[in-house]
Amino acid sequence: MTVKVGVNGFGTIGRRVALAVTLQKDMRLVGVVKRTPDYSALYAQSKGINLYTPTLKDAEAFDKRGIKVAGTLEDLLNKVDVVVDSTPEGQGAKNKQSYDEAGVRQVFQGGEKPDVAEASFSTLCNYESVKGASSLRVVSCNTTGLLRLICSLNKEFGVKSVRAVLVRRGADPKEVKKGPIDAIVLNPPSLPSHHAIDVKTVLPWLDIKTAAVAVPTTFMHLHHVTLKLSRNATRGEVLEVLSQSPRIMLVSSSDTGIKSTAQLVDAARMVRMRYDIPELVVFEESVAVDGNEVMLFQAVHQESIVVPENIDAVRAVTQSQLGLEETVKITDSSLGLNKRLW
Repeated sequence: MTVKVGVNGFGTIGRRVALAVTLQKDMRLVGVVKRTPDYSALYAQSKGINLYTPTLKDAEAFDKRGIKVAGTLEDLLNKVDVVVDSTPEGQGAKNKQSYDEAGVRQVFQGGEKPDVAEASFSTLCNYESVKGASSLRVVSCNTTGLLRLICSLNKEFGVKSVRAVLVRRGADPKEVKKGPIDAIVLNPPSLPSHHAIDVKTVLPWLDIKTAAVAVPTTFMHLHHVTLKLSRNATRGEVLEVLSQSPRIMLVSSSDTGIKSTAQLVDAARMVRMRYDIPELVVFEESVAVDGNEVMLFQAVHQESIVVPENIDAVRAVTQSQLGLEETVKITDSSLGLNKRLW
Protein backbone atom coordinates (compact mmCIF):
# COMPACT_ATOMS: atom_id res chain seq x y z
CA MET A 1 0.00 0.00 0.00
CA THR A 2 1.25 3.47 -0.87
CA VAL A 3 0.58 5.96 1.93
CA LYS A 4 -0.55 9.41 0.79
CA VAL A 5 1.21 12.08 2.85
CA GLY A 6 0.68 15.81 3.23
CA VAL A 7 3.10 18.14 5.01
CA ASN A 8 1.70 21.23 6.73
CA GLY A 9 4.56 23.71 7.00
CA PHE A 10 7.51 23.95 4.65
CA GLY A 11 10.21 25.47 6.82
CA THR A 12 13.41 23.99 8.24
CA ILE A 13 11.89 20.61 9.16
CA GLY A 14 8.92 20.51 6.80
CA ARG A 15 10.85 20.81 3.57
CA ARG A 16 13.29 18.12 4.66
CA VAL A 17 10.47 15.76 5.66
CA ALA A 18 8.62 16.46 2.40
CA LEU A 19 11.64 15.61 0.28
CA ALA A 20 12.31 12.53 2.43
CA VAL A 21 8.76 11.33 1.74
CA THR A 22 9.41 11.55 -2.01
CA LEU A 23 12.30 9.09 -1.55
CA GLN A 24 10.12 6.37 0.04
CA LYS A 25 8.72 3.64 -2.19
CA ASP A 26 5.77 3.10 0.15
CA MET A 27 4.76 6.78 0.35
CA ARG A 28 3.57 9.51 -1.98
CA LEU A 29 3.82 13.22 -1.24
CA VAL A 30 0.47 14.77 -2.18
CA GLY A 31 1.47 18.32 -1.32
CA VAL A 32 2.72 20.83 1.22
CA VAL A 33 1.05 23.78 2.92
CA LYS A 34 2.67 27.23 2.81
CA ARG A 35 1.32 30.50 4.17
CA THR A 36 3.65 32.91 2.36
CA PRO A 37 4.91 32.97 -1.27
CA ASP A 38 8.59 33.22 -0.35
CA TYR A 39 11.71 31.49 -1.65
CA SER A 40 10.66 28.19 -0.07
CA ALA A 41 7.45 28.27 -2.09
CA LEU A 42 9.43 28.95 -5.25
CA TYR A 43 11.70 26.01 -4.37
CA ALA A 44 8.70 23.71 -3.91
CA GLN A 45 7.30 24.87 -7.24
CA SER A 46 10.63 24.18 -8.96
CA LYS A 47 10.55 20.61 -7.61
CA GLY A 48 7.04 19.99 -8.89
CA ILE A 49 5.58 19.80 -5.37
CA ASN A 50 1.91 20.74 -5.12
CA LEU A 51 1.41 23.83 -2.96
CA TYR A 52 -1.59 24.41 -0.73
CA THR A 53 -2.42 27.38 1.51
CA PRO A 54 -4.09 27.44 4.94
CA THR A 55 -7.05 29.45 3.57
CA LEU A 56 -8.35 30.86 0.31
CA LYS A 57 -7.35 34.34 1.47
CA ASP A 58 -3.72 33.19 1.84
CA ALA A 59 -3.82 32.04 -1.78
CA GLU A 60 -4.30 35.61 -3.01
CA ALA A 61 -0.67 36.50 -2.25
CA PHE A 62 0.47 33.46 -4.24
CA ASP A 63 -1.67 34.47 -7.19
CA LYS A 64 -0.07 37.93 -7.19
CA ARG A 65 3.37 36.29 -7.36
CA GLY A 66 2.30 33.99 -10.17
CA ILE A 67 2.68 30.89 -7.99
CA LYS A 68 -0.01 28.29 -8.64
CA VAL A 69 -1.67 26.63 -5.64
CA ALA A 70 -3.61 23.38 -5.71
CA GLY A 71 -6.08 24.34 -3.00
CA THR A 72 -6.35 24.89 0.73
CA LEU A 73 -5.33 22.82 3.74
CA GLU A 74 -8.87 21.47 3.85
CA ASP A 75 -8.52 20.27 0.26
CA LEU A 76 -5.21 18.58 1.06
CA LEU A 77 -6.63 16.81 4.10
CA ASN A 78 -9.32 15.28 1.90
CA LYS A 79 -6.62 13.66 -0.25
CA VAL A 80 -4.16 12.22 2.29
CA ASP A 81 -3.88 9.37 4.77
CA VAL A 82 -1.37 11.15 7.01
CA VAL A 83 -0.50 14.77 7.70
CA VAL A 84 2.91 15.68 9.06
CA ASP A 85 2.54 18.95 10.95
CA SER A 86 5.74 20.99 10.90
CA THR A 87 4.19 24.37 11.57
CA PRO A 88 5.68 26.78 14.14
CA GLU A 89 5.60 25.77 17.80
CA GLY A 90 2.07 25.70 19.22
CA GLN A 91 0.34 25.92 15.84
CA GLY A 92 0.09 22.14 15.53
CA ALA A 93 -2.22 21.96 18.54
CA LYS A 94 -4.46 24.56 16.87
CA ASN A 95 -4.51 22.51 13.67
CA LYS A 96 -5.39 19.25 15.40
CA GLN A 97 -9.15 19.76 15.32
CA SER A 98 -9.05 20.11 11.53
CA TYR A 99 -7.01 16.91 11.28
CA ASP A 100 -9.41 15.03 13.54
CA GLU A 101 -12.44 16.22 11.59
CA ALA A 102 -10.80 15.07 8.34
CA GLY A 103 -10.09 11.66 9.86
CA VAL A 104 -6.39 11.67 8.92
CA ARG A 105 -3.49 10.19 10.88
CA GLN A 106 -1.15 12.76 12.39
CA VAL A 107 2.56 13.28 13.05
CA PHE A 108 3.57 16.33 15.10
CA GLN A 109 6.94 17.85 16.02
CA GLY A 110 8.64 18.24 19.39
CA GLY A 111 7.72 21.91 19.67
CA GLU A 112 4.20 20.81 20.54
CA LYS A 113 3.25 19.71 24.04
CA PRO A 114 3.11 15.93 24.59
CA ASP A 115 -0.67 15.84 24.93
CA VAL A 116 -1.11 16.86 21.28
CA ALA A 117 -0.70 13.19 20.31
CA GLU A 118 -1.33 9.73 21.67
CA ALA A 119 2.38 9.20 22.34
CA SER A 120 5.78 10.79 22.01
CA PHE A 121 7.96 8.96 19.53
CA SER A 122 11.58 7.95 19.06
CA THR A 123 12.20 5.11 16.62
CA LEU A 124 14.89 3.17 18.47
CA CYS A 125 12.98 3.37 21.75
CA ASN A 126 9.31 2.73 21.04
CA TYR A 127 8.54 2.12 17.36
CA GLU A 128 6.97 -1.28 17.96
CA SER A 129 4.97 -0.30 21.03
CA VAL A 130 3.24 2.72 19.43
CA LYS A 131 2.42 1.23 16.01
CA GLY A 132 -1.23 1.78 15.25
CA ALA A 133 -1.56 5.03 17.18
CA SER A 134 -3.60 7.60 15.27
CA SER A 135 -1.21 10.40 16.20
CA LEU A 136 2.42 10.65 17.27
CA ARG A 137 4.68 13.45 18.39
CA VAL A 138 8.28 13.14 17.18
CA VAL A 139 10.31 14.54 20.07
CA SER A 140 12.62 17.52 19.63
CA CYS A 141 16.06 17.42 18.05
CA ASN A 142 17.92 17.41 21.37
CA THR A 143 15.60 14.79 22.85
CA THR A 144 15.97 12.65 19.74
CA GLY A 145 19.75 12.76 20.15
CA LEU A 146 19.59 11.84 23.82
CA LEU A 147 17.11 9.00 23.23
CA ARG A 148 19.14 7.45 20.41
CA LEU A 149 22.14 7.25 22.73
CA ILE A 150 20.21 6.09 25.77
CA CYS A 151 18.15 3.40 24.03
CA SER A 152 21.15 2.05 22.13
CA LEU A 153 23.15 1.60 25.34
CA ASN A 154 20.14 0.47 27.35
CA LYS A 155 19.52 -2.39 24.94
CA GLU A 156 22.99 -3.82 25.63
CA PHE A 157 23.89 -2.73 29.17
CA GLY A 158 20.80 -1.24 30.79
CA VAL A 159 20.85 2.44 31.75
CA LYS A 160 20.14 3.46 35.36
CA SER A 161 20.56 7.22 35.17
CA VAL A 162 21.57 10.06 32.86
CA ARG A 163 23.00 13.50 33.54
CA ALA A 164 23.49 15.81 30.58
CA VAL A 165 24.55 19.40 29.90
CA LEU A 166 23.34 20.75 26.57
CA VAL A 167 25.15 23.55 24.75
CA ARG A 168 22.45 24.74 22.40
CA ARG A 169 22.82 26.68 19.16
CA GLY A 170 21.37 30.15 19.54
CA ALA A 171 19.36 30.07 16.29
CA ASP A 172 19.01 28.21 13.01
CA PRO A 173 21.04 29.63 10.10
CA LYS A 174 18.07 31.42 8.51
CA GLU A 175 16.86 33.05 11.73
CA VAL A 176 18.08 36.65 11.79
CA LYS A 177 16.04 37.85 14.77
CA LYS A 178 16.86 35.16 17.34
CA GLY A 179 19.68 33.99 19.55
CA PRO A 180 22.36 35.54 21.77
CA ILE A 181 24.91 37.75 20.01
CA ASP A 182 27.73 37.86 22.59
CA ALA A 183 26.65 35.81 25.58
CA ILE A 184 26.19 32.36 27.04
CA VAL A 185 22.60 32.25 28.24
CA LEU A 186 21.15 29.89 30.83
CA ASN A 187 18.42 28.13 28.90
CA PRO A 188 16.46 27.93 31.15
CA PRO A 189 17.93 29.33 34.40
CA SER A 190 16.11 26.70 36.49
CA LEU A 191 16.99 23.00 36.62
CA PRO A 192 16.29 20.54 35.19
CA SER A 193 15.82 21.82 31.67
CA HIS A 194 12.77 20.64 29.73
CA HIS A 195 14.85 18.09 27.82
CA ALA A 196 14.81 15.66 30.76
CA ILE A 197 11.04 16.00 30.99
CA ASP A 198 10.75 15.36 27.27
CA VAL A 199 12.92 12.23 27.44
CA LYS A 200 10.63 10.90 30.15
CA THR A 201 7.62 11.17 27.84
CA VAL A 202 9.22 8.23 26.01
CA LEU A 203 11.13 6.59 28.91
CA PRO A 204 9.07 7.42 32.03
CA TRP A 205 11.14 5.08 34.20
CA LEU A 206 14.47 6.82 33.56
CA ASP A 207 16.34 8.83 36.19
CA ILE A 208 17.49 11.79 34.11
CA LYS A 209 18.47 15.39 34.80
CA THR A 210 19.50 17.95 32.18
CA ALA A 211 20.81 21.50 32.08
CA ALA A 212 21.20 23.74 29.05
CA VAL A 213 22.83 26.94 27.85
CA ALA A 214 22.43 28.76 24.53
CA VAL A 215 25.50 30.07 22.70
CA PRO A 216 26.10 32.28 19.63
CA THR A 217 26.29 29.62 16.93
CA THR A 218 23.90 28.28 14.32
CA PHE A 219 25.51 25.00 13.29
CA MET A 220 24.68 22.29 15.84
CA HIS A 221 23.98 21.49 19.47
CA LEU A 222 26.64 19.84 21.65
CA HIS A 223 25.86 17.60 24.64
CA HIS A 224 28.04 16.34 27.44
CA VAL A 225 26.37 13.17 28.72
CA THR A 226 27.11 10.98 31.73
CA LEU A 227 25.29 7.65 31.96
CA LYS A 228 25.24 5.12 34.77
CA LEU A 229 24.83 1.62 33.34
CA SER A 230 23.23 -1.36 35.04
CA ARG A 231 26.53 -3.25 34.83
CA ASN A 232 30.19 -2.55 34.37
CA ALA A 233 31.47 -2.21 30.82
CA THR A 234 34.71 -1.55 29.03
CA ARG A 235 35.37 1.34 26.69
CA GLY A 236 35.78 -1.13 23.87
CA GLU A 237 32.34 -2.64 24.55
CA VAL A 238 30.68 0.77 24.59
CA LEU A 239 32.38 1.84 21.35
CA GLU A 240 31.36 -1.41 19.70
CA VAL A 241 27.70 -0.88 20.62
CA LEU A 242 27.77 2.72 19.38
CA SER A 243 29.49 1.72 16.14
CA GLN A 244 26.80 -0.89 15.45
CA SER A 245 23.78 1.18 16.52
CA PRO A 246 21.67 2.72 13.76
CA ARG A 247 21.81 6.48 13.28
CA ILE A 248 24.86 7.01 15.48
CA MET A 249 28.06 8.18 13.82
CA LEU A 250 31.37 7.81 15.63
CA VAL A 251 33.83 10.50 14.55
CA SER A 252 37.51 10.16 15.45
CA SER A 253 39.25 13.51 15.84
CA SER A 254 42.66 11.91 15.40
CA ASP A 255 41.64 10.30 12.10
CA THR A 256 39.68 13.22 10.64
CA GLY A 257 40.95 16.34 12.37
CA ILE A 258 37.34 17.16 13.34
CA LYS A 259 37.19 18.69 16.80
CA SER A 260 34.25 21.08 16.46
CA THR A 261 30.73 21.40 15.15
CA ALA A 262 31.98 23.87 12.52
CA GLN A 263 34.35 21.26 11.12
CA LEU A 264 31.57 18.65 11.13
CA VAL A 265 29.37 20.94 9.07
CA ASP A 266 32.23 21.85 6.75
CA ALA A 267 32.96 18.15 6.14
CA ALA A 268 29.27 17.45 5.53
CA ARG A 269 29.08 20.28 2.99
CA MET A 270 31.34 18.27 0.71
CA VAL A 271 29.30 15.07 0.73
CA ARG A 272 25.76 15.77 1.92
CA MET A 273 22.79 17.65 0.46
CA ARG A 274 22.39 20.90 2.46
CA TYR A 275 25.19 19.61 4.76
CA ASP A 276 22.56 17.58 6.66
CA ILE A 277 23.77 15.18 9.34
CA PRO A 278 20.70 13.20 10.46
CA GLU A 279 22.95 10.87 12.45
CA LEU A 280 23.80 11.55 16.08
CA VAL A 281 27.53 12.32 16.12
CA VAL A 282 29.58 10.92 19.02
CA PHE A 283 33.16 12.15 19.31
CA GLU A 284 35.07 8.90 19.71
CA GLU A 285 37.98 10.25 21.77
CA SER A 286 35.56 11.79 24.26
CA VAL A 287 34.10 8.40 25.25
CA ALA A 288 35.38 7.53 28.72
CA VAL A 289 34.26 4.49 30.72
CA ASP A 290 34.89 3.85 34.42
CA GLY A 291 33.14 0.75 35.71
CA ASN A 292 29.46 1.40 35.02
CA GLU A 293 29.90 5.11 34.24
CA VAL A 294 30.09 6.37 30.66
CA MET A 295 30.93 9.96 29.70
CA LEU A 296 31.01 11.44 26.20
CA PHE A 297 30.40 14.43 23.95
CA GLN A 298 27.80 14.20 21.18
CA ALA A 299 26.65 16.66 18.50
CA VAL A 300 23.12 17.12 17.16
CA HIS A 301 22.32 18.71 13.81
CA GLN A 302 19.08 20.37 14.78
CA GLU A 303 17.89 20.91 11.20
CA SER A 304 17.87 17.26 10.14
CA ILE A 305 18.18 14.77 13.01
CA VAL A 306 14.40 14.26 13.36
CA VAL A 307 13.77 13.61 9.66
CA PRO A 308 14.29 9.81 9.79
CA GLU A 309 12.01 9.61 12.84
CA ASN A 310 9.27 11.49 10.98
CA ILE A 311 9.39 8.94 8.17
CA ASP A 312 9.25 6.07 10.66
CA ALA A 313 6.37 7.79 12.47
CA VAL A 314 4.35 7.89 9.24
CA ARG A 315 4.79 4.12 8.99
CA ALA A 316 3.88 3.65 12.65
CA VAL A 317 0.59 5.57 12.44
CA THR A 318 -0.41 3.76 9.27
CA GLN A 319 0.31 0.36 10.87
CA SER A 320 2.95 -0.58 8.34
CA GLN A 321 3.86 -4.24 8.28
CA LEU A 322 7.53 -3.25 8.51
CA GLY A 323 9.23 -4.05 11.80
CA LEU A 324 11.77 -1.83 13.55
CA GLU A 325 14.85 -3.16 11.78
CA GLU A 326 13.15 -3.04 8.40
CA THR A 327 11.88 0.53 8.65
CA VAL A 328 15.23 1.77 9.95
CA LYS A 329 17.06 0.05 7.11
CA ILE A 330 14.69 1.39 4.43
CA THR A 331 14.54 4.92 5.81
CA ASP A 332 18.28 5.22 6.36
CA SER A 333 19.13 3.81 2.95
CA SER A 334 16.75 6.18 1.18
CA LEU A 335 18.19 9.19 3.03
CA GLY A 336 21.82 8.19 2.52
CA LEU A 337 22.59 7.60 6.18
CA ASN A 338 25.70 5.47 6.24
CA LYS A 339 27.20 6.39 9.63
CA ARG A 340 30.17 7.95 7.86
CA LEU A 341 30.89 11.20 6.05
CA TRP A 342 33.36 9.42 3.73
